[in-house]
Amino acid sequence: MAAATGPVPYKEVGDEGTAARDPLPRDEFAGLVASLPRKEQFLDGRLYQGFWLPEHYLPGVVAFQRRFTPRRPDDVVLVSFPKCGTTWLKALAFADVFTDGHEAMLDRLPSPRLINTHVPYPLLPEAVTGDGGCKVVYICRDPKDMVVSLHQFLRRLQPDLSFADMFDSVAVDGTAPYGPMWDHVLGYWRASLARPDRVLFLTYEDLLQDAGEHVRAMARFMGRPFSPAEEAAGAVEAAVELCSFEKMKGLEVNRRGTSGSYKSMPRDAFFRKGVAGDWVNHMSPEMAARLDEVFRDKLRGTGLTIPRGPRHG
Repeated sequence: MAAATGPVPYKEVGDEGTAARDPLPRDEFAGLVASLPRKEQFLDGRLYQGFWLPEHYLPGVVAFQRRFTPRRPDDVVLVSFPKCGTTWLKALAFADVFTDGHEAMLDRLPSPRLINTHVPYPLLPEAVTGDGGCKVVYICRDPKDMVVSLHQFLRRLQPDLSFADMFDSVAVDGTAPYGPMWDHVLGYWRASLARPDRVLFLTYEDLLQDAGEHVRAMARFMGRPFSPAEEAAGAVEAAVELCSFEKMKGLEVNRRGTSGSYKSMPRDAFFRKGVAGDWVNHMSPEMAARLDEVFRDKLRGTGLTIPRGPRHG
């Protein structure tokens, strides 16, 4: 294979029919999934090892957990709770690390491979979290903004989805997809403290405040720092501009069509406002105070505080 010169879509890497010969995860793990506690909600969650995972995606999570083997040191796993800056993080990482980009095709991807997931830290493969694993970059966000963003996103699938139900799934019972959110965040936070060389913990609000500095930190963490010549040539600023919210939102590929093999989603649903503090326009002060108190209680004694950004009223 010729040397890659930039990010190539994962779907363009052929699997030579390998996938057709292997059992699909949904068939292989159907019995396991059916045995798990279930809650009918936005994406019908199943409780697996302490986390509520969307039923459709759970077989793939189990397959990833049991079979994925990282290529160290090149692989980088990008992780977030849903609607916490996932798209931006992926774009910024691609600006630092190129990759050629279904389980059968995974081994065919040339290094370095860039893999994104919402999987909680305890559910990651031991090959990732144990000795000899690869690097992980995690991004979190103010839970209030996450609730608003996830509600707006899922309403594109379920227009009658109430904000109160979305709020309660996060603040009350933790059944939002991949939740409880506090356990999701804390898993990566504690891993970043224990292994700062292996887990980089970022916040959406910090990226908004100083994207350039955090792009530099991410590049260093992934072992591909910007050279002095690249710095002098404005490569950091160019990467930030290339991956800016308005730039990505304005791309024709992100404005039209749909994405997703399970639930077909308009591509423009992935780009709403890209700001911090917009929750003030959608959430009552009482709800905000309640959610803040829940997370203060869950994070107490961990050294992690709730990310906050400017309010956008």
